Amino acid sequence: MLVNDQVRRGASDCRSCGAEGSRNAHQQVDEVDQPSDVQVISAETGRVVGRIRLTSKVPGKPLASAAYPRRAVGDHESPPQPEIRNVVVYIKDAVYRGVLPASRAELRQEHETFIPHTIAITRGSSVDFPNGDPFFHNVFSLSRASNFNLGRYARGLTRGREFIKAGTVKVYCDIHSHMSATILVFDHPYFAIPEVDGTFVLPAVPAGAYTLVGWHERVGERSEAIRVEAGKDTSIELTVPVPVEGDLP
Repeated sequence: MLVNDQVRRGASDCRSCGAEGSRNAHQQVDEVDQPSDVQVISAETGRVVGRIRLTSKVPGKPLASAAYPRRAVGDHESPPQPEIRNVVVYIKDAVYRGVLPASRAELRQEHETFIPHTIAITRGSSVDFPNGDPFFHNVFSLSRASNFNLGRYARGLTRGREFIKAGTVKVYCDIHSHMSATILVFDHPYFAIPEVDGTFVLPAVPAGAYTLVGWHERVGERSEAIRVEAGKDTSIELTVPVPVEGDLP
């Protein structure tokens, strides 16, 4: 009788082990069938490495971007801002499935000028607007992507704004009508502002075919088709016809 009881218990234990093993196997299959989007994105990426060249199609000095004549503060002029730094390079209509990295940028107000004139950020990022002039400023925008008015504030103070919608945001000063700046807000991280020599790098771009854009507020978009291959650099030179005093070498 004791032997028979041991046999029956052994058979029952085997059936339990089999059922548990089956459940574990199904669970493992379910886990394999649900891949992470982040892993898929990071597995097949390459870089876009290029250069922006500004070329003048019309003679003369740069076109003034202000609607009214500039007024210098005392005997000081605003610091020069290279025109190439007003270009933004980005992949058009890119789809990003990860969590967008937020940042905090700055548009300083100095000598009645926004410095820098152009910045690019991801959706969800914030921008600070410190006042470095010895008088009041009032930063505002009426853009669809962000409509705001920060009110008047004095030298040494700063006010900020979070940008939760992608798009182009034109920024002005309600007191000094000649002041303007542009903020490009993106739904993806595949963008850059070129270095002074025109070079740029877009890292970790998923493999595939894209349209690469060089944007400047005076001429809009200039684009080229590119193909990014995993583990490789895609090289490109893009020309943007912005009137400048002299082309980049």
